[in-house]
Amino acid sequence: MDLHIDLTTQQHVTSAIYRQIRDSILDGRLQSGNALPSSRELARRLQVSRNTVVVVFERLRAEGFVETRVGAGTFVSERVRPRAQGGPRTSSLRPRSVWSELPEGIDLSASRAEFDFRPGIPDASRFSFAAWRARITRQLRPRAIGAGTLIGAAGHPALRAAIARYIGVSRAVRATADEVLVTSGSQQAIDLITRVLLEPGDTVVIEDPGYPLPRRLFQAYGARVVGVEVDDEGLMVDRIPDGTRLVYATPSHQYPLGMTMSMARRQALLAWAEKADAAVIEDDYDSEFRYGGRPLETLQSLDGSGRVLYVGSFSKSLLPTLRLGFLVAPEPLHSALRKAKQLADWHTALPAQAALADFIDEGLLAQHVRRMLRIYAERHARIVDVLSREFAGRLCPLPAVGGLHLAALLADGEANCDIELAERARTKGVAVLPLSYHYLGPRMRPGFLLGYGAIATTRIEEGLGRLGSCL
Repeated sequence: MDLHIDLTTQQHVTSAIYRQIRDSILDGRLQSGNALPSSRELARRLQVSRNTVVVVFERLRAEGFVETRVGAGTFVSERVRPRAQGGPRTSSLRPRSVWSELPEGIDLSASRAEFDFRPGIPDASRFSFAAWRARITRQLRPRAIGAGTLIGAAGHPALRAAIARYIGVSRAVRATADEVLVTSGSQQAIDLITRVLLEPGDTVVIEDPGYPLPRRLFQAYGARVVGVEVDDEGLMVDRIPDGTRLVYATPSHQYPLGMTMSMARRQALLAWAEKADAAVIEDDYDSEFRYGGRPLETLQSLDGSGRVLYVGSFSKSLLPTLRLGFLVAPEPLHSALRKAKQLADWHTALPAQAALADFIDEGLLAQHVRRMLRIYAERHARIVDVLSREFAGRLCPLPAVGGLHLAALLADGEANCDIELAERARTKGVAVLPLSYHYLGPRMRPGFLLGYGAIATTRIEEGLGRLGSCL
């Protein structure tokens, strides 16, 4: 371990080395079992005599801070207990006011509930870890293409080409490899679009209810965020206010309510965008999983005037922890988006990109999606069946033909009562997300989002039974 010791003070050299090593141990920076440099190596680094370091080590050993193992070296003693740390250091620095106003983000590392109905979480137990591990291992070999080098901000060429082919076949998205930009999840794609297109004070329209994270992102950049209601056909385009610069929408599977935007409404949104000289973000976050009805064309494939920015992710189809997404944008924005991506993080992790390219090209992604489609369809049907039988008059599921969750409305209860009920359910081992969290305006309808990616089919009925005992 590289041990930093400052000898620029007027303190005696031996005392300075001793006190800094001792403080590192007591503060927990050096932990039990950590190896210290040899006396010869530390003396060379500090440009002091070896005898000086030997004296320090002997004192530390005599006081029980370190122990010597013959033939191995000097280590922090297992008997040392770090001292209690003081409070955080104070500072006069303060964030911009918007960061104090935004709520805390969701802690995705929180322990899973016994019955996990959180939306947007795929079934990790069904993922082919062996196949993924083999492809990651291949990319970490010294001779792998690009190993140890950097690539362009737009992403690995093979992955961009694979994504273009995949979304072209599965979603009829019109894109070449040059039009695809690889991102660290769909949230970064939305972040890059915001940086490139919006000025502080610009008006952004989101669906109401809608996905909270993009809303908070727009607010953090200083945009004026307006919620526009949705009905059975999706976003109510005729209510978009004048002067709107950007619309964020989830037309394939509206988040959170689950309806599909009608063709008439899609055409109306595109016509509005052209007339208003505005942009539309189409977040196609879980469209791979569709259980009924004919799929409608994407906004991007219908767009004839270059207004749609198509955002996708592999977090729902594969694993959230991969943090891999993509963006397809009109050509005039390509250069600016690449610059924004480079400023954000240079590029997304290369081995994961290359492994995903192989995963797609070898047909493993399509195979995984087909397998999971059957499983999720069964779980979706089970939830609808249980709610229809056991919750009639209390919790009504909204129609949905795809995705990893469905929304269910509480028949009785005031706005925000679902938040209290969700907390009550948590104490019984059931994790559900309240619908009230997703509203920007006052017309809240209480209910829950019931995800079925993280819960086995056989456990759905018992989990819903526990939820029912809280209503």
